[in-house]
Amino acid sequence: MTQEKRRADSAHGSVLTINGGSSSIKFALFDSLDPPRKRLKGGIERIGLSDPAMKVSQGDQPAASQAIAAKDHQEAVGALLDWLDQQGSLADVGGVGHRVVHGGDKLFEPQWISADTLAELKRIAPFDPEHLPGEIALIEAFQKRLPQLPQAACFDTAFHRDLPRVSRLLPLPRRYEAKGIRRYGFHGISYAYLMEELARLDARLARGRLVLAHLGNGASMAAVSDGKCIDTSMSFTPTAGLVMSTRSGDLDPGLVRYFLSTEGMTADQFHDMVNHHSGLLGVSETSSDMRDLLQRQAKDTRAREAVEIFCYQARKWIGSFAAALGGIDGLIFAGGIGENAAEIRAGVCQGLEFLGIQLDDARNAAGEPLISNDASRAAVRMIRTDEEVMIAKAVAGLMQS
Repeated sequence: MTQEKRRADSAHGSVLTINGGSSSIKFALFDSLDPPRKRLKGGIERIGLSDPAMKVSQGDQPAASQAIAAKDHQEAVGALLDWLDQQGSLADVGGVGHRVVHGGDKLFEPQWISADTLAELKRIAPFDPEHLPGEIALIEAFQKRLPQLPQAACFDTAFHRDLPRVSRLLPLPRRYEAKGIRRYGFHGISYAYLMEELARLDARLARGRLVLAHLGNGASMAAVSDGKCIDTSMSFTPTAGLVMSTRSGDLDPGLVRYFLSTEGMTADQFHDMVNHHSGLLGVSETSSDMRDLLQRQAKDTRAREAVEIFCYQARKWIGSFAAALGGIDGLIFAGGIGENAAEIRAGVCQGLEFLGIQLDDARNAAGEPLISNDASRAAVRMIRTDEEVMIAKAVAGLMQS
């Protein structure tokens, strides 16, 4: 059976969404309705490490965990598909949707993964060595297990594809632009969800001047005007911009030569340091998890300074985007930290009254959708993002078309 025939026969099947990391896979299963309805969600953790496990929750039930064999992504995919088969859910899957972090300068729109798509992803793998090799491995693992099952790619860079040239162009010799070296921006699937949800909640605000703050293990911000992204904090790779859990964010590029010449550090070692040993972990020396740092900050100066630098750098980015936008009508928090850490939301907004941002302490502490007070000129909201539902919508659309 050809892939085209399989797509036609499964236009009303369920959609499996895959969000892969270097040692983890998040997944969800949706009925391909309009809108898609989530049937279950889960994750496989510690792939390639000791004691890998798969956690699954269905409906309102608490997550159930089971040990699995997952020495690599291929074996992890096999364990997931075996479990779905045992549940009687695998035969109904009509398409798989992958979150692909980087699409380079050619791949933007959600699309079925063809041989050409996969070849392009392999070509640009050096653009994002932290994500693309693992994502390619997942795609190939599904192809090996179920070669006729259609797979689609949804790109995190798509939301930012039409950045103004002044935002997109990096101040390097022009010859590098022709090689695809530019600002791309990431977390785009999350930002697309936030804009859809904001339009439902407050259509007028959604057309205004917005700063979207996706704050999690990876953290970024986007400046949006009249529904269009005009700038974003991440750049050619997701390492740039804000301080993150283990990523440094923006650094003086002169540090590259300094570390290479004084410590004999290789390029790979520098890459590893700024992606896996910096940020909150590097400053605190104890944890990359904001929850741990908030608990320890009263007695641990390093933890306190990590929290402070996170909030300070976030405030600076909001201020820079206010300048780019000509003011702010709304600030939207999302992501694991942005949705769950009221103290961080307060710390980020501290001192931004000159931009018309005033929080209501009680609303913020309660995690209400609107956390600004009634006197605030700018609306401050918290929206729980859902990248999986955006992927499911895109794949369901491809299946129907």
